[in-house]
Amino acid sequence: MMPVRMLRHKFGAVRTVKDGISFPSKAEARFYDELVMRQKGGDVLFFLRQVPFHLPGGVRYVVDFQVFHSDGRVRFIDVKGLETPEFITKKKLVEALYPVEIEVVK
Repeated sequence: MMPVRMLRHKFGAVRTVKDGISFPSKAEARFYDELVMRQKGGDVLFFLRQVPFHLPGGVRYVVDFQVFHSDGRVRFIDVKGLETPEFITKKKLVEALYPVEIEVVK
């Protein structure tokens, strides 16, 4: 019987499960925990995960979180350990095409 090889993420991210949700990295799972606590505290009304933006050429950009605050603010947040050139390009394109600003949390 052949041994099973564990595949490593190309940037070293470790998949993490919280509340039955699988996150691609520990950092994203920690940010989720923070949002849950802020929601219990009343600062955050609710939040969405994996929100897609459709770009020209059939390309999609998926932001990690869309956060709705109790004061009316709406934030789009991407949790990144490393900002790749592809990410930077897509982020700029989304911000040019849509009336949003994507915040990067490290």
